[in-house]
Amino acid sequence: MSEPTASHRTYDVQTPASASEAGSRRLGYLFAVIAVSLFSTSPALVRYAPLVGPIEITFWRLLTGAATILIVSSIATRATTKTAEAGIGINFRAIATPKFAMYGLLVAVHFGSYIASLGFTSTAHSLAITYTAPVFVAIFAHVFLHESIRPQAWIGIGIAVAGAVFLTGFEPTLNARSLIGDGMALFTAVTFGIYSIIGRQARNQHSLFEYTFGVYLWGAIWLLPAAIWTMGGSTYDVPSGLAIVALGVAPLGTGHTLYNAALRRIPATAANIIAMLEVIGGVILTAWLFGEMPTYTSIAGAGVILAGILIVVWEPSRT
Repeated sequence: MSEPTASHRTYDVQTPASASEAGSRRLGYLFAVIAVSLFSTSPALVRYAPLVGPIEITFWRLLTGAATILIVSSIATRATTKTAEAGIGINFRAIATPKFAMYGLLVAVHFGSYIASLGFTSTAHSLAITYTAPVFVAIFAHVFLHESIRPQAWIGIGIAVAGAVFLTGFEPTLNARSLIGDGMALFTAVTFGIYSIIGRQARNQHSLFEYTFGVYLWGAIWLLPAAIWTMGGSTYDVPSGLAIVALGVAPLGTGHTLYNAALRRIPATAANIIAMLEVIGGVILTAWLFGEMPTYTSIAGAGVILAGILIVVWEPSRT
């Protein structure tokens, strides 16, 4: 199609309000892309700490993530006097509640089972099965919140389940160890679904930094006794220590916070679709750094799962 001439060219004139909204959306998409880029480093970083147990990795990751949020919140608070409007203030009394303790427990179990799964199965399997989480979010929202599930979503759920069955049932290198890892990844998806449903109200009641700091800190508190108990069997060195700190600062403290910030600016559907790219990024990164090449069956199964999830989260725009 040829470029219209000046006499026929139309111009989209935006009001200051619409321009501001468009800028906020663009910022939201940028946040989501950066967040997913950081998410994708998680599997590789876990691989750099092979002699540290999953409970300890999860504990240090959550504690470092909470510290990251606290530092960023403190800096941001000093830079503005409108902390409540900006969503950067932390009310420590608000997070010292049984409700936040429960959120923290779910976060601890979620990240713990995910990190443990990477010790038993491949990155492709772990990430693909973990990303069935939107299926459980849709089902739990239907059961507990009485939200309807669109016929399109049921089709997507069926496709995603079929992809998971294909991934775990037709893998030529499948063994008992891989099945354990796949089961942990599935548990990761289930716990995220529960966490998403019961935490929905909290996201509306607390600032971004307050919510993320609270759940990360409580998650670390829950894991502290078990982490102390297992430390004797782990071996720490400089690479593993740096990798664990990076897990807390990059994919968790920065990545998950940016993703939550993106959810406040762009539709959840768009954010979910962008987040699915973590599967591709994580697989490519571990293949490049550790030579963990996915099998053709893994690629096919992951593709089917992602197609199903895409159908679940996709909501056609209404004009």
